[in-house]
Amino acid sequence: MGSGNGFFSTQDFNLDAKWLIDPQQLFVGPKIGEGAHAKVYEGNYLMFFSPLDAFRYKNQNVAIKVVRNGETSEEIARREGRFAREVAMLSRVQHKNLVKFIGACKEPVMVIVTELLLGGTLRKYLLNMRPKCLDVHVAIGFALDIARAMECLHSHGIIHRDLKPENLILTEDHKTVKLADFGLAREESLTEMMTAETGTYRWMAPELYSTVTLRHGEKKHYNHKVDAYSFAIVLWELIRNKLPFEGMSNLQAAYAAAFKNVRPSAEGLPEDLASIVTSCWQEDPNARPNFSQIIQMLLHYLSTISPPQPVMPPQRITSENAVLPPESPGTSSLMAARDDMGETTKATEQDKPRGFFFCFNQCY
Repeated sequence: MGSGNGFFSTQDFNLDAKWLIDPQQLFVGPKIGEGAHAKVYEGNYLMFFSPLDAFRYKNQNVAIKVVRNGETSEEIARREGRFAREVAMLSRVQHKNLVKFIGACKEPVMVIVTELLLGGTLRKYLLNMRPKCLDVHVAIGFALDIARAMECLHSHGIIHRDLKPENLILTEDHKTVKLADFGLAREESLTEMMTAETGTYRWMAPELYSTVTLRHGEKKHYNHKVDAYSFAIVLWELIRNKLPFEGMSNLQAAYAAAFKNVRPSAEGLPEDLASIVTSCWQEDPNARPNFSQIIQMLLHYLSTISPPQPVMPPQRITSENAVLPPESPGTSSLMAARDDMGETTKATEQDKPRGFFFCFNQCY
């Protein structure tokens, strides 16, 4: 249900009771990310086993996304709309390559709670590797994870519109990539025009880039093939481990892609990979493959290259004088009583976690 100004409103948005989280059960730890619209914290969700027994609980490590308050009525409405759409879509799609939705709350501020992935963003992972490139098997494995997540979204009629390395999160073992951040995701409609909201220009399709010259809120035709273009840029980045359109600002990259049909260079890529990349970033959206086709092309390419050589893990030698790296202060430091196995725990008053719950006003 929408409000009269064309935006969703949290007053119009009824959150299913099974996804509703009591903010008093969220324990907020260190900030792990920040964007224009929200801050993300590492934390814990304390699920009481029984309302009659406040000391019997199940502990879950989570990521807590706190949506910033808007300053104007229009900005408030827009952010409420993003929140409503993101919760609605996260709660209805489940896939091993989509960040798992746990719940949300609307008061005292808008909060979205998801599983916590400790591997960091794909962007950070690639930056830490430069100038080295990913092993091609790893790169294609990540690409398949992303393509399967997108295939799931598109099968539910959802366009992500903001596919980029910052919104792709790795598991702690760095073996799996999951898609996050549905703040710009929209339901695809064949009859309605869509607004000119966009994500980061460098990864966005030309039909979205060209909207930078439109008046705010003006409508424009586009479809799910915008995500295929973004996927091509991400795939190129996975293979080359370079910033696409290097040397250009985001707006310069947008202008070059939209009005000069400029793309990152595919020279030197294996022929089959070059074919996948260039087909996905074609200027005509209808000529781009869908994600079912992209998955088949990636699998075919994977079958043509030799299997990776096994890598022996380095032997860890310690002595009394060895200096080992300090343990990460991650989520293990957030709770006094941590339950890694997901079992319910009976805690004493002394054991019960305390002191980590922040008033959400302090999260701004």
